[in-house]
Amino acid sequence: MRRPWLLLPPSLLTLVAAQCPLYQQYSNDKHEPLSTGHWNLSYARPIPSCRTFVEPAVEREIERLRHVIVDPDLMRLFENAWPSTLDTTIAWRGYANRTDDIRNSTYTEEQGATSGQTSNPPEELAFVITGDISAMWLRDSAQQLLAYTSILTPSPSPTSLASLFRGAINLQTRYILESPFCNAFQAPLEASATHPRSSSANADSITPPFDYMSVFSCQWELDSLASFLSLSSSYFSATHDSAFFSRAGSNWTQAVEVVLDTAQSMMGGSYDDAGNWKHTPYTYCAPYGGTPINDCNGSPHKGGIGLVRSFHRPSDDACLYQYLVPSNMMFSVALNQSAAILDALAGRVKKRGYAALSQRMRKMSAGIRKGIEKYAVVHDPTFGRIYAYELDGYGSVNLMDDPNIPSLLSAPYIGYLSPTDPIYAATRRKILSRSNPYYAWGKVLSGVASPHTLPGRPWPMALVMAVLTSEDEEEIVRCLRDLVGSTDGLGLVHESVHAGNAGVWTRGWFSWANGLFGQMILDLEQRKPWILKMGFQQDSSE
Repeated sequence: MRRPWLLLPPSLLTLVAAQCPLYQQYSNDKHEPLSTGHWNLSYARPIPSCRTFVEPAVEREIERLRHVIVDPDLMRLFENAWPSTLDTTIAWRGYANRTDDIRNSTYTEEQGATSGQTSNPPEELAFVITGDISAMWLRDSAQQLLAYTSILTPSPSPTSLASLFRGAINLQTRYILESPFCNAFQAPLEASATHPRSSSANADSITPPFDYMSVFSCQWELDSLASFLSLSSSYFSATHDSAFFSRAGSNWTQAVEVVLDTAQSMMGGSYDDAGNWKHTPYTYCAPYGGTPINDCNGSPHKGGIGLVRSFHRPSDDACLYQYLVPSNMMFSVALNQSAAILDALAGRVKKRGYAALSQRMRKMSAGIRKGIEKYAVVHDPTFGRIYAYELDGYGSVNLMDDPNIPSLLSAPYIGYLSPTDPIYAATRRKILSRSNPYYAWGKVLSGVASPHTLPGRPWPMALVMAVLTSEDEEEIVRCLRDLVGSTDGLGLVHESVHAGNAGVWTRGWFSWANGLFGQMILDLEQRKPWILKMGFQQDSSE
């Protein structure tokens, strides 16, 4: 059934949208009613007519949690944060090769049934921006939507949450087929009426070449491809809709092959058998910073160790060493999980290629895991056996962590191992201590910071991940207290916050971190519901 507001004529929809305030500014101001707790947090959600996607299941969950979460500030932060992606970042939805917005479209399930199109309805597309940056990152958009897998159910309706997932997967498929080494993209041509493209060309020199009118940023980040696979497998796990991945005209399996080929091409070393220096298939030369050494190829790396090289981290910063361990962890897991889609297709459609592709994915997954366990486990004099963040295969390692997912801290969250794994436990202790060069502490909050922002500024995302990977109730309560008191009264999860001053922060509209906060609350309700009955009314310094 179509939602009433979607039945508005296109002219009225356009008028409503034109009257909505720009959320980048809206998120920086306080709005009543304020929460009734110590922090008086702003109500940060747009009015319903200004929300970019309305999902009744989200509203029902928020109302249900009002009877679960006792602390008024924690509840306000949850009701602002969890729906952030749907409220504010679904910039455009439509169909392939059509210029009408899906909200204005006249296509319905009933029409599809009448015309015999139910098996192959129009290809849905969804352009999901990060928030304050009007571009679609493969990683961010996937992680943003994964915040809603707990309420994702099968539905062919073009107004459903399932349709939104399908649209994002379809658009990511297109992007990967066009530019598999790139990480962020502009709106599709179908959306050009409301989201015109512009050239992203700058002084950077990157190979292989790509379309500057389609790509927003071309940084080679292995986790981008892993995120595409994770989004696909999460949709399949929740809906069991294998037919979606094999519809006529679907290029999903072709995109998976490109993912594997791209990763395989980045598993080689820096020298050939004759000792000649080899250029990587991807090179990145940025004259204003971030350029890898050695003619834009990076430092020498040993090949044949099972790992995939990544030029950039999930923070978009350049890697010190290109075997980025958390990204390889995530990629290994995503390969194995999404192979189940191919298994299902092989069972439905007698096509030999599905089974072979599944086997290839699992073989690569196992090889990466073997490489991680052989090369990424190192000895720390204080913490014992831990995982390195980056390595080159020759023995050089980088011992740190970054808040962005995938991180070492998030290894259980991404499904690589159990939080009780002894090597992970030791790694976690180091990450969440002053032995981590990017750990920051202060009277407002303490946690993992990032070289992407200034030192001394923990990322709330890292505190959320600490909660998601913890069984220690004292640690969980401390993190929740820090999170509630670190929003500068705005009631949103920021990118980074000064450890000693909640009024100094970056990115007021960062939907990924907000959705992750919502996931954390829902996870706590399942694991430790009594914590949500506690109060968080004093700040961390008291």
